[in-house]
This record gives sequence, C-alpha cells and structure tokens, in this order.
Amino acid sequence: MVTQVVEIAEDGHHLSKYRGFMSLKRDQTEVGRVPLDDITILILSAHQITLSKALMVEMAQRKIPIMTCGKNYHPLAFSLPYDTHFDQTGILWAQIDCGQPLAKRIWQSVVREKITNQQVTLDHFDNNAGFSQELALLAKRVKSGDPENMEAQAARHYWTALLGTNFRRDRQSGAENSLLNYGYSILRAATARAVCGAGLTPALGIHHHNRKNSFALVDDLMEPYRPLVDMAVRKIVDDGGAAIETLTPEIKKKLTKVLDTDVQLEKGVSTVMNSLHRMAQTFVTSLHDKENKVAFPIFKRAGKLL
Repeated sequence: MVTQVVEIAEDGHHLSKYRGFMSLKRDQTEVGRVPLDDITILILSAHQITLSKALMVEMAQRKIPIMTCGKNYHPLAFSLPYDTHFDQTGILWAQIDCGQPLAKRIWQSVVREKITNQQVTLDHFDNNAGFSQELALLAKRVKSGDPENMEAQAARHYWTALLGTNFRRDRQSGAENSLLNYGYSILRAATARAVCGAGLTPALGIHHHNRKNSFALVDDLMEPYRPLVDMAVRKIVDDGGAAIETLTPEIKKKLTKVLDTDVQLEKGVSTVMNSLHRMAQTFVTSLHDKENKVAFPIFKRAGKLL
C-alpha cells in the first residue's frame, strides 16, 4: 500500500468521521473525503482546524498519528494511541530494565548506520569523494555510546558537502531548513507510529533523555533514516535552485514519498515505512534478549526513487 500523508494546511476546515472516511468540511459544506484505511499520518499545519472526537477515537484505534506543527513545520505535538499492544506493560518493564551497556551498544549501531547512510547520500551525487571517504572512516571509529561524538564530527563534513559551505542547520531560518523540517516531521511521525505499534513507550530513550521530550526513543531510532530526507531535499534544491522559497504542495509530496522509498532488508526489498516497523520490533527483541539485534535497512537502492 502506498503511504498517504494527509496534511491540512488551510484554515477553516472541520474534520469528522463519516463511515469509513475522514470527511473535510468548510463552511458546513463537504469539500472532500479520504478513506481512513489509506491514511498513514495526519498533519495539522493550519492555525484554525477543528476535529470531532469520533474521528480522533477512530484514528487512535487505527494507530494513525495526528501531528500538530508549529512555525517552520517543526512538530510540536503528537496524538498517538495509548495501550494498543497486547504486551504493553511487559515491554515497558523491559525498557526500564535496559542497562547502560545495551543502550550504548544500540546507540553505537544507530550512529554508525546514520554516518554510513550520510556517506551513501553524498555518493549519490557523485561529487563529494573526499568527504565521503572521511565519513567512512568516522563510521568505523564509532565506539559504544559514541563517547567521542563521531556523530557531530560527521555532521560538520556532511552538511558542507551536501548543501554548501554557507549552509547551517537552523530550524528557524532558510528555505532548505524548512524543507528539512517538513521531511523530518513526516519521518518522526512515521517512526512514532512504528514505535507505539510495537508496544514501546516513546518517552524512554536510549540516548536522548530530555525530560520535556515525550518522544526521546523516536528521536533515537529515526536518526539513521534522516539522510533519506536529506537526499530528497538536495535533489529538490538542485531541481529548483534559488527559486525555492516556500513549501509548495508539489515539494511536500516529494518529501512525503520518502516513506515509500525502497530499502534493502535482510529478507528482501521493502519500503521505509515497513522497515521502520521491522526496526521497532527488533528493538523489542533486543530488550528481551539483552543483546543488540536492531535491524536497520540498507540504503544502497534508495537513490533512484528520490
């Protein structure tokens, strides 16, 4: 099934449930319907929107996240189902019992995969051989828990090579950052859906520990997938150049398609969305077995679809 991300970007809409559909009304007149079975994520980026409780209950039962965006498309809140897994409490205790050695080994693999995928992203554009080789060396040097912060060292090389020497990753400014914010928001919501679907409590991270962050584990596990968004943004920038100033519906559609990108899993090719669910499930297995068995996809096949 093709991933369908539904965004409400214009003020004045009321969303409600009508049989098996989400109904969109404006001034009490229906302007559209979307089959609930087809919705992967609902994004609320407009300022004035109302939702019926019946729709919110239906979305929770279907494990569909509702994401509310603030300025520059930075996600501010998620609505996710609570207690939807048969072993929710058992998995919660397994998360609580996760010791530092296991958490550090998993974070080591997360950082290695992220840097490796950054290298794949640079290789895709065929003009960053020196930076790509540097990232390959940094990936090999990542130790348990990444105490030397190879992630940050790689980022300095990576962003310069990918988007130029003048680029700075700043959530609050610039067209490129707006594109990245939007793409990461889509990815974060999809990862949250996978994490909660596997029975995990998203607030209990293995590396991110900010008490104000209710999605620390989501932010941990989505890291290796970020380069796919980066690749899509670079391609959009190359195609549009300086003309890109706002997030048009066409650009949003291109960023949303990241979730449908083919990646290589251990048993064949599947989509990013499916690989997120597989990754979350293997994280649960790792907690129960007290051994790092988290399965991340290989991105070698991904570039041709972006």
